[in-house]
Amino acid sequence: QVQLVESGGGSVQPGGSLRLSCAVSGSIFALGSMGWYRQTPEEERELVALINDDGRSSVAGSVKGRFNISRDSTKKTVYLQMDRLEPEDAAVYYCLANLEVTRGSPREVVWGQGTQVTVSS
Repeated sequence: QVQLVESGGGSVQPGGSLRLSCAVSGSIFALGSMGWYRQTPEEERELVALINDDGRSSVAGSVKGRFNISRDSTKKTVYLQMDRLEPEDAAVYYCLANLEVTRGSPREVVWGQGTQVTVSS
């Protein structure tokens, strides 16, 4: 079945950078928008960045100017480049994809397992 495989998480100091990757594993008919969410035990899951299949993207105000989302349609992969990381950015980051598994099937939302990002001095 279809899965999203995340990688790139880790621990960095404030001001450091990380690049998260999320690849669609398995056969699909069509891939729509993809995005990144993050969540901490004390906060609700929030949208960080979103990118449509036509390349249009948006990022949350809290990370604007520091994070950038991109995608590679051939590899069916979405990336999140995180620069100048702050302690407030520490969270589990989840990838999301809107896709059709087969032609004519309803569009589905698939989540990645999550990858931990830690920011501390």
